[in-house]
Amino acid sequence: MPRSFDDMLHKNVECYADDLVVKSKKREDHFHDLRKVFECLRRYQLKMNPSKYAFGVTSGKFLGFIVRQRGIEIEQAKIDAILRMPEPRNIHELKSLQGKLAYLRSRLMKKDVSFQWDEAYDKVFKSIKSYLVKPPVLVAPVPGCPLILYIAAQEHSVGILLAQKNDE
Repeated sequence: MPRSFDDMLHKNVECYADDLVVKSKKREDHFHDLRKVFECLRRYQLKMNPSKYAFGVTSGKFLGFIVRQRGIEIEQAKIDAILRMPEPRNIHELKSLQGKLAYLRSRLMKKDVSFQWDEAYDKVFKSIKSYLVKPPVLVAPVPGCPLILYIAAQEHSVGILLAQKNDE
């Protein structure tokens, strides 16, 4: 589906697989942007699922996140589920935690490694929970402001973060 919207993609349309968001900088442009999307849907004979669309909203769920004008946030229900979790006591509970922290999955467990929950893991688990009490909001960079590149490397992993200073 993304190829159908090539001329609008990352401008006023975001597309992932069969999910679509139409966004407009100004309210008065939104009808024009929607009209272009509807024309494209008709041209390629694509259909919309009535249970999934909402028009004229200022925020909404998209791919498990809350998308607002100010940025992208983690759904509170997902944060609450992690905050309520006790520390994992076995491999199945650890896999459940991994599902909730999917973006870290590849770093947490390797094949042929026995399950051992120690004080270091407990500290990290509690750190994740306290971090999620007030999670960050993903926002677009401010043009003209300096970018900061953070790099952390260990023997078997690398972490990279591109950020901007924000006084808020």
